[in-house]
Amino acid sequence: MANGDALVPHNDGQDDAPETASDTEYAAVQRTWRVGPRLSSIADQINQFLSESGFDKGPWLTVSFAGGIAAWFTLDSPWQWSAAIGVCLLIALGALSMGRHSAGSIDLSRAAIAVSLLVALGVAVIWSRSEIVGAESIERPQVMMLQARILERDEQPARDRVRLILAYRDAEVGTARKVRVNVPIDKDMAGLSEGAVIRLRARLMPPAPPMLPGAYNFARSAWFQGFAATGSVLGEIEVIAPAAKEEALASTQRALASHVRSQLGGSAGSIAAALASGDRGGISDADEEAMRDAGLTHLLSISGLHVSAVIAAAYLLAIKLLALWQWLALRVRLPLVAAGVAALAGVGYTLLTGAEVPTVRSCVGAILVLIALALGREALSLRMVAVAAMFVLFLWPESLVGPSFQMSFAAVLAIVALHNSAPVRAFLAPREESWATRLGRRTLMLLVTGFVIEIALIPIVLFHFHRAGVYGAFANVIGIPLTTFASMPLIALSLLADLVGVGAPLWWLTGKSLDLLIGIAHFTADQPGAVKLMPEMGGATFALFVIGGLWIGLWRGSVRLLGFAPAALATLLFLTKAAPDILISGDGRHVGIAGESEELLVLRESRSDYARDNLLELAGMDGKPIPLDQWPDASCSADFCTIPLRRDGRNWQVLMARSNNRVEMRALAAACDRADIVVADRYLPRSCQPKWLKADRNLLERTGGLTINLSDESFDAVADSQGEHGWWRGERR
Repeated sequence: MANGDALVPHNDGQDDAPETASDTEYAAVQRTWRVGPRLSSIADQINQFLSESGFDKGPWLTVSFAGGIAAWFTLDSPWQWSAAIGVCLLIALGALSMGRHSAGSIDLSRAAIAVSLLVALGVAVIWSRSEIVGAESIERPQVMMLQARILERDEQPARDRVRLILAYRDAEVGTARKVRVNVPIDKDMAGLSEGAVIRLRARLMPPAPPMLPGAYNFARSAWFQGFAATGSVLGEIEVIAPAAKEEALASTQRALASHVRSQLGGSAGSIAAALASGDRGGISDADEEAMRDAGLTHLLSISGLHVSAVIAAAYLLAIKLLALWQWLALRVRLPLVAAGVAALAGVGYTLLTGAEVPTVRSCVGAILVLIALALGREALSLRMVAVAAMFVLFLWPESLVGPSFQMSFAAVLAIVALHNSAPVRAFLAPREESWATRLGRRTLMLLVTGFVIEIALIPIVLFHFHRAGVYGAFANVIGIPLTTFASMPLIALSLLADLVGVGAPLWWLTGKSLDLLIGIAHFTADQPGAVKLMPEMGGATFALFVIGGLWIGLWRGSVRLLGFAPAALATLLFLTKAAPDILISGDGRHVGIAGESEELLVLRESRSDYARDNLLELAGMDGKPIPLDQWPDASCSADFCTIPLRRDGRNWQVLMARSNNRVEMRALAAACDRADIVVADRYLPRSCQPKWLKADRNLLERTGGLTINLSDESFDAVADSQGEHGWWRGERR
């Protein structure tokens, strides 16, 4: 048959004859002709839509990288992490082979390749980071003698202690370990500085996992910081070998903080020391709590506001002074020189204040702004935020799941998205008007910005801390300008004046400005309804908030309104989620019961603020807990407490152990038979068989802390969100 005949359909009179090879080739060509234009048309339409919507691909690449990091934390085991990387690589290969129909298809293919590769890179980077820096914790609590070298020293006078980070060699495993110990202030002594070798007796504990589902995961934080244990010093400390030379940066930071506190006492001096050197150890718990509940905590942590203020001041001062030098002004671009001076000031301030992740992020972002200004480009842009986020995530990928990173970038993204929107640009556009009108316009915009930031941060704050300040936007309208334009400049001027011994009047003014800030914090926090407590949000609900927030922040035009859909769904899910009825700590010692009173009922009246606060926050309740032995419906002996609960028409009997005393086997078995739920901080025999759940040490060692919902007869465990990551030592149920 001729080649041309292969493409000509024909009939030899037999309608039921099977297809020939030529028929198959013809059908394949026809499918290709049909599919190719269809894919091309769809790709062209998508590209046209993205172009008309002002879509910027750059920031979404950073989101893809962050998505890979988040996937590693969410997935459970190495085979799942490997599978995620493999799937991403397959998608990239598939996109490469499919993107050959048109220019539009090529663009979408490139986007799919870039996104999938960045997701895979995110998984690989955080996995590698965990393997490199993660430190196995000690097996059990122990008291031991250590000969160790001091790596870091953190003075915390408000808590009457000094915190040391030590490195010692563990003879049992033959490797070096890093531990963090607290030294009572009365045991502090000369020579306890970075580089010194000391001998001490310490009580060490493995880093604690979350006490309850949704609680702070210190074990994960310690894993990425390399801590094998934390603890406290017992007895005296002996200095074996003093530091060869004192670390210049750390000693300068401590000397600066000490000088500030010597010039300005009380709460104002502690906050001034934090702003000048990043040393927050002198801030009292009462002031810290008031600042948190008033939404002003970010003013205490050196981050975007402080770094930006230092860099802006250095830039303006440099360009004004250099402009006075006529010879230089005629020969160089002053904005470029001023940007270099400001960048050096920002880097110096970042190093001086400890170079924490938020500070580094802020410094990188501010330097990018300086580069944009020097080149005559738009200073505040989504790409600038994306580059800064990518820089931080590549170096510290674990910061993605921490509140500091999330709050910092959420606030910056909210500011950039708001001020780049068309209505705000029109509202702030230069025009002929009086100074009073201009001031009013700027003040109103500051208030609106504060509200937008608060809305952006509320899901993050509730997810991590289970509480949020309601009036933070109002407090920030005064607090941010006060700190930026009064307190920080006054601190800088006071330090300069101290060089010639005339700083006292300026320190007095500094103290008054900070007293005003502290007063605003306490006044705001003391208002009725100033703090809203909520139970655990849940990872899926938080993910919906994040997706909605990113969509609103990264798109332009009316299409960004679609982001309110997942945010609204998340809000509905969160508000309708039932608070847990029973909360059980991972060691079984602390039990909270909600729903019986306006206050939380607790098994033990603990002296631990940590345990009490966790129970209250995860229950979404405030006030002072009531011990069960003081509750009229409960029946308590020296060894056990029982309490009847009624939920949705069903009666529940809960039995809880209070002591480790030996109990007669038959009596225990009979009590368990009558109970629906049994909770104990010890192992219970097999003869103890409650009707529904036995949460004794045998179970809790595998699951960690529990929150129980009686309405749907379900419970959540800490282990459910830990997987096989290195910091978790239990097992999934």
